[in-house]
Amino acid sequence: MNPLLPIDVDENTGVWTTDGLPMLYVPRHFFTNNHLAVEEALGRARYSEILYPAGHRSAYFWCEKEAQTHGLSGLAVFEHYLKRLSQRGWGLFEFISADAATGQAQISLRNSSFVLQQPQAHGRLCYMFEGWFAGAMDFVSQQTNPASPVKTKSIESQCAAEGHEYCIFTVSPVTP
Repeated sequence: MNPLLPIDVDENTGVWTTDGLPMLYVPRHFFTNNHLAVEEALGRARYSEILYPAGHRSAYFWCEKEAQTHGLSGLAVFEHYLKRLSQRGWGLFEFISADAATGQAQISLRNSSFVLQQPQAHGRLCYMFEGWFAGAMDFVSQQTNPASPVKTKSIESQCAAEGHEYCIFTVSPVTP
């Protein structure tokens, strides 16, 4: 077991788990090639529309389970999420700023798996993460203020594939 990322492999089933959640382990090129094939087939705009709610739902679920498993609450849950994403090869994530009460955050991403796997590509390549960060913030908001949670949205506001040093995701409240 890796002390930084607890991975358990069931010898009878071959199922990998971390913190009790089943995991898959695939090479970066495999995942990226599949991602690009779907993007090409559907078009980037449509694919992004599909990924956003799926990522939001998955992040919310993950945060809920990890909060229970580790006894975490508030932004500590979101920080743990960023740590685990960083440990799983997606890139190195950290808060630039975060305020759970207002539903606002900026997250930096260095060494994005999408940018590293596509060195010839330009533009905003990391949009897949957008729904993830809104889902995590929505969980934190629901957990810390259940009577009046803040609903959020997230966008990739800059990408390293545009020539920046790192990617930035901006989380903000959804306005009615």
